[in-house]
Amino acid sequence: MAESESQKGNYDNRGNKVQNFKTDMEELLEKMEELTVHAAWMAYDCVPTHTNPDLHKAVQHLEDAFLMCKEQLEKKWQEVLME
Repeated sequence: MAESESQKGNYDNRGNKVQNFKTDMEELLEKMEELTVHAAWMAYDCVPTHTNPDLHKAVQHLEDAFLMCKEQLEKKWQEVLME
């Protein structure tokens, strides 16, 4: 009787390990899919930059303008908070 209880415990333990393994694998596969999509978009974004050098300059100009606007908004927000 002690053997059957021990075997049942081992079986339950194995079942838990299998379920944990499946869950871990699903999480890893999901993360890999996310990374793959991210890498694909990075590659997609690089192609136009290499084929059209002016595009890089335009994007840099937009980024600079965005940062200046963001800075001004933060200053105005601080002024509003001080009032």
